[in-house]
Amino acid sequence: MTGLSHLGVSSLLSYVAAVLLPAFDALIPVLPSETAVIALGVATADSADPRAALLVALAACGAFLGDNAAYLLGRRFGPSASRRVFAGERGARRRAWAERSLHWFGARMIIGCRFIPGGRTAVTLTCGLVGYPRRRFVVATAFASVIWASYAFLIGRLGGKAFEDQPWLGLLLALGVTVAISAAIEAARRARAWQVNRRARAWHLSSSGSAGSSR
Repeated sequence: MTGLSHLGVSSLLSYVAAVLLPAFDALIPVLPSETAVIALGVATADSADPRAALLVALAACGAFLGDNAAYLLGRRFGPSASRRVFAGERGARRRAWAERSLHWFGARMIIGCRFIPGGRTAVTLTCGLVGYPRRRFVVATAFASVIWASYAFLIGRLGGKAFEDQPWLGLLLALGVTVAISAAIEAARRARAWQVNRRARAWHLSSSGSAGSSR
């Protein structure tokens, strides 16, 4: 947490972290890109320097570049990329979920996957694997990147404002809020998937019953 003192609009480290972590996080999901952007918000909470907007812009650019790198990876190295990222039964389920979600929601899923744990890499790579239209993907990821960077930075700023004298508490608060929001989104996603599956089963049983009676 003491590292917060080294972040700010005058620190080169802030600008480097703002663009690189969101970019590489698309390919290496363990990188703490959201935590980094939130920390930047906390560290600059007491500053009115317009360069804070540059940090948000760089984070959005990094996220955009990472998303499109994952897309190109899936597009150009489909089978090998799929074997590495979607290895095993769990990986196969993640890819199946991503394909279903893209089929149901399209660009909305590309935007929303940033707020679903593990969703960003699965969806952006799958877009490349299935040949999702590139132009639509670019537009959706541009929106997603701006929304995500602004959201994470703003939550960090609010946490930093709440605990101006104890920024590490502000960071913990902001992280707690993002975890709660992600959990709520994931719960809503699972509830929606359950409803869709239930309707599909009901339709299948109804169709089977109608076919049987017609005989």
